[in-house]
Amino acid sequence: MDFAERVGHLEPEGAYHMLARAQALEAVGRHIIHLEIGQPDVPTFGHVAQAGIRAIEQGFTRYTPSAGIPALRAAIAEDASARRSIAIRPEQVVVGPGAKPALFFPTLALVRPGDEVIYPDPGFPTYAAMIGVAGGVARPVPLSEEADFSFDLAAFDRLITDRTRLIILNSPSNPTGGVMPLEALQHIAEVAIRRDIWVLSDEIYMRLAFDGRPAPSIAALPGMAGRTIICDGFSKTYAMTGWRLGYGIMPEALAERVELLLTHAVGCTASFTQVAGIEALRGPQEPVEQVVAEYQRRRDVLVAGLNAIPGWRCRVPQGAFYAFPNIASYGRSADWWADMLLNEAGVAVLPGTAFGPNGEGYLRLCFANSLDNIELALDRIHAAVARM
Repeated sequence: MDFAERVGHLEPEGAYHMLARAQALEAVGRHIIHLEIGQPDVPTFGHVAQAGIRAIEQGFTRYTPSAGIPALRAAIAEDASARRSIAIRPEQVVVGPGAKPALFFPTLALVRPGDEVIYPDPGFPTYAAMIGVAGGVARPVPLSEEADFSFDLAAFDRLITDRTRLIILNSPSNPTGGVMPLEALQHIAEVAIRRDIWVLSDEIYMRLAFDGRPAPSIAALPGMAGRTIICDGFSKTYAMTGWRLGYGIMPEALAERVELLLTHAVGCTASFTQVAGIEALRGPQEPVEQVVAEYQRRRDVLVAGLNAIPGWRCRVPQGAFYAFPNIASYGRSADWWADMLLNEAGVAVLPGTAFGPNGEGYLRLCFANSLDNIELALDRIHAAVARM
């Protein structure tokens, strides 16, 4: 069929492709350990789930304003203001069905055909997809393993041109687990202000930061509030992936444009989901703290086990729930490793190339899984490598 050019470049997301392959093996009796899908293994916290159930029972099943119900926008503004130490008004908040609209729609609203967009590679596949749909020119900046997978700032500086319209950041990072240090954010902010460039900061993993070190937001730096879009949501922090609830925070004029895109694309976000989101933000936060502590415990076990594999090396991720080991020393491609581990070891992981060409030589393993499964996966990987 003859499709429009704006969709010709789109490809499936690697995690869903690997999940389908793993499930096909499970269907014929294989036992597979799933370290490929990036979602919490815990259920939605009980008080949040009950708030959603009550909302349905009370009739919160009808249309809402496209930008979200006022009470949720106010709760998001209050929570985000406190966590980022900046003043955010409810009018700056746009609620969507998941966080992806807060990535896609601001890009559509800002990027003109031919505009250049800088984004991390390896990085979340939606970045390249939305740049292409908007007609922009994708300019990937490599992440530096030596700098805990922060931007290669020298490469970043070389990519800046008069055509640069938008810089996309993701910290903590998917797939690397890296957190951009304040010094790197200050460097990027200085460039953005001097060259009048927008910044889209994907902070969906902001609450999942380890070792007592928070992940700073570029929006809090002087001069950045008026040119930064924050993308965040409830999926990772509150184990609400299937609820489809996210949001963007941006200057009010842009929020009005994004609200119109939501109006014409999806209408609104489910009303009972939004009520559950209010409870997530205003209710007890101890479950989040407990889950983050458990993720850190799993991280330590997984990283130690990966670094014990001959020829593998894995930096300690500072956030999110992903390990990103370097397996390049064997001279095998990341795709080869992912195929081998799935078929021979029964462990589903993602090749780094699922997140861009600069992911070659790496694998992504999600440690949002039980310690028992992580330890079994390590035993299987060690055995598979020993047989090589």
